[in-house]
Amino acid sequence: MNSSNYGGSSRLMEFKVKDLTVDKRRLVEVSDNATLADALNTMVKHCLCKCSPSLEIRFKIDRAVPVAAAPGQWLGAGGSTIVESDKETGRARKQYIGMVTMLDVVAHIAGDNGESGLDKKMAAPVTSIIGHCPEGLSLWSLNPNTSIMDCMEMLSKGIHRVLVPLDSKIENISGPELVESASAYTMLTQMDLISFFLDRSSHLQSILSRTIADLSAIHDTVLALSSLARVKDAIKCMSKAMLNAVPIVEALSDEENRKQLVDGKHRRVVGTFSASDLKGCHLATLRSWLPLNALEFVEKIPRTPLFAPDTSTPGRELVTCHVSFTLDQVIRMVTTKRVHRVWVVDHNDKLQGLVSLTDIIGAVRFALLSSGPDDL
Repeated sequence: MNSSNYGGSSRLMEFKVKDLTVDKRRLVEVSDNATLADALNTMVKHCLCKCSPSLEIRFKIDRAVPVAAAPGQWLGAGGSTIVESDKETGRARKQYIGMVTMLDVVAHIAGDNGESGLDKKMAAPVTSIIGHCPEGLSLWSLNPNTSIMDCMEMLSKGIHRVLVPLDSKIENISGPELVESASAYTMLTQMDLISFFLDRSSHLQSILSRTIADLSAIHDTVLALSSLARVKDAIKCMSKAMLNAVPIVEALSDEENRKQLVDGKHRRVVGTFSASDLKGCHLATLRSWLPLNALEFVEKIPRTPLFAPDTSTPGRELVTCHVSFTLDQVIRMVTTKRVHRVWVVDHNDKLQGLVSLTDIIGAVRFALLSSGPDDL
């Protein structure tokens, strides 16, 4: 795409994907013979924090790990062939065959005998988990020479993370690739791109200062859990709907269906149930908490060093905003609170919609494409 097509966004065209990955570490992965418990341990061990230069904040690196196998033994995720090769000889050492995310873990736990067979479930090979959720079967590589605008286009379509080669052999091609060979990779996430927006806020001030309503960044449909739902039912609902997190809304009555998601619009939000919350639970703890009310579970989650510096503060803060909030305010909320979505509520805490990272990226990209030369 020609930079002249972007009008006022031309100031951003000098930036490329490789500018976002300068300080990113090499990819952390698990092998195809690892267990689900191994994958979870890897997520916890390598869940380090990164500081954004524009803010005195710390946010979690994405909780997902790619799965690597000997080359040629598995079909690549989504038909991709993403290979790590020896830098000197070019010989393939391993192939990435998919991704295991916390939602995959949730979907696996939600199967039959979730309570009595939890130890057995966690001993399952990660290769049996890949495919529970569509995202694990879509493994993309993004060339480091790809422009920020093209990167935004890809991540605005709901793709949460991509692999980026640190020394790509495909120098003259930009954009998403299904075939790639490099000696090392890193992972680029939607949160990295959101952080870039803050780091380059001087280029985006006219967009960041607009409200989320004005930018059409609000997703109106919100599926929610009743406050009466149990943890095991919440897990099943989320895995079936392929949602990483859902709001918990106040039950309308004691007879309300607790085993399926409900329309949360115009209902008072009282909490958030997130797949990532399960990561901090030991198996014995999770087993005892599965029958609990989902809201009780949220209130019991301890604040570990992975979530906040204060380990004595229980529970998870409810992150909400109003339609009058600017995009800058919402972006700072998702980075400082380390969440991937913010619930939009009225002044009575009743749900109006949500703003996700996908919504933010899509809104910024659309606004840039719609801007005139003097708008930014």
